[in-house]
Amino acid sequence: MARVTRGVRGRRRRKAVLQTAKGFYGRRKNTYRVAKETVLRAGAYAYVGRKLRKRDFRSLWIQRINAAARQMGLKYSTVIDMLNKANIDIDRKMLADLAYHDLAAFENIVQSAQQKIAA
Repeated sequence: MARVTRGVRGRRRRKAVLQTAKGFYGRRKNTYRVAKETVLRAGAYAYVGRKLRKRDFRSLWIQRINAAARQMGLKYSTVIDMLNKANIDIDRKMLADLAYHDLAAFENIVQSAQQKIAA
């Protein structure tokens, strides 16, 4: 029986792994056995990093909203509670963007929430 080398398919797979490992340090970039392990681990770290990025950005938005709220003499939790009670549906990303770039608009939204609750 003839020996099967799996020429095209195997070469394509190895080439893809080595292409992904391009830029790695040492043997990790040009030795298939080492590169394969490194690419798998890099993929795992990238997957986790995509989840962590969402967490980090939400934390940043909360900090920005809190900083703007403190300038108005309020707390973050108070502002979010007022917005919920006034049925003003604006997510933290947009609220943080307003607090960072347009403080007057942020103050208008918070004041309108206060007026709706008072009425």
